[in-house]
Amino acid sequence: MQNDKNFLGTAPIGKLLLKLSIPTVIAQLINMLYNVVDRIYIGHIPGEGSLALTGVGVCMPIIMIVTAFAALISSGGAPRASICMGKQDNKSAEQILGNCFSLQIVVSIVLTVVLLIWNKDLLMAFGASKNTLGYATDYMRIYALGTLFVQLTLGMNAFITAQGFTTTSMVSVLIGAICNITLDPVFIFVFNMGVKGAALATVLSQAISTIWVVVFLSGKKTQLHLQKKYMGLKPKIFLPCVALGLATFIMQASESVVTVCFNSSLLHYGGDIAVGAMTILTSVMQFAMLPLQGIAQGSQPIASYNYGAKNADRVKKTFRLLVITCLTYSTLLWAAVQIIPKVFVSIFTSDAKLVAFTAPMLKIYLGGLFLFGIQIACQITFTSLGKAVNSIIVAVVRKFVLLLPLIYIMPHVVSNPTIGVYMAEPIADIIAVLFTSILFTFQFKKALAQIRNSNKM
Repeated sequence: MQNDKNFLGTAPIGKLLLKLSIPTVIAQLINMLYNVVDRIYIGHIPGEGSLALTGVGVCMPIIMIVTAFAALISSGGAPRASICMGKQDNKSAEQILGNCFSLQIVVSIVLTVVLLIWNKDLLMAFGASKNTLGYATDYMRIYALGTLFVQLTLGMNAFITAQGFTTTSMVSVLIGAICNITLDPVFIFVFNMGVKGAALATVLSQAISTIWVVVFLSGKKTQLHLQKKYMGLKPKIFLPCVALGLATFIMQASESVVTVCFNSSLLHYGGDIAVGAMTILTSVMQFAMLPLQGIAQGSQPIASYNYGAKNADRVKKTFRLLVITCLTYSTLLWAAVQIIPKVFVSIFTSDAKLVAFTAPMLKIYLGGLFLFGIQIACQITFTSLGKAVNSIIVAVVRKFVLLLPLIYIMPHVVSNPTIGVYMAEPIADIIAVLFTSILFTFQFKKALAQIRNSNKM
């Protein structure tokens, strides 16, 4: 299919979405292993697994911020590159690729310095206790050294996906995951490095993935080539990419703020076990979010390319199929969580007390998951069409207008304040889906009408 450079604009939508989504879903699931495998191994460290797991969980807000900065650049740059390709303007697409590459290097250097100097202060602010701070700092100091690799792997891989080379982008993630799964037990248990070993395994794995991605984008198979002449930073090129990526950045970076709020509230009402449970809940949430994001990412090149090519019917068909697929998945996973919550929790810990506490909380925390396929489908389509303002509005409403206030309101509304904290998530999710659906309906019709009107002129 990829011998035809215009396959994104000509191939049947159903087959195309399936072909592009399967590798991106697999890639997202594999990518999840970077953090999940660490947690599984860490949670089973003899004698200290529970505290070590909680300590690494406190690191997650910082890790979310690092990956959010990669998304700030790539999630805006990749759709804009696809739109340019739809307009048959590969030169502009390659300029976007080069500028995003350079900008990610600059951002990585700044983040590395900040994390090495202020990691302990940040971890304390993000909910580390005296019992967990040591584990958290051990993990974060080593992880910080791999910031550049995290940025380039995630960021540049988005440009491989944007061209429709989703199998290649999947392989780049698979390479890193295999290395991570292999190195984790060696460093953690054989070399007895504990959480330091988990961090080192992750950094080395990301470095290997980075080499693969950069080599591909510099080779002959790619349509967009990483070239030195386009790496000089030009605001007129990278600022529109940053503007479009701001919504994804807000979504991901605010996860760290939300995690801080959750952890501080849970530490106050429920202690270390409640914070440890939250680490598991967010891990299970990744089971839901990452496949959904994989399906959505598979649709992004199709929607962006055809939007650039002014093919309204293919844009509409892409969204319709995307929302049906996402909604089906989120509903099935919601049902599984409600029926067998202990199965999901037991993946991450063997501590009977922690399992017993976390299982009922998981049913509450993911209570609104059944509708979340709609949210993801609308958000990615806003981004795919270059609608930066709408993307930002949706992201801000869900996290800052709804979720953050509810974290502090709900403990005073229900009899059990700890349960109240967990209830904030499903309530915010359900209201956010309703808001997003209404906004999307009006804006999507408007975007399609603009395409059709421009074709008549």
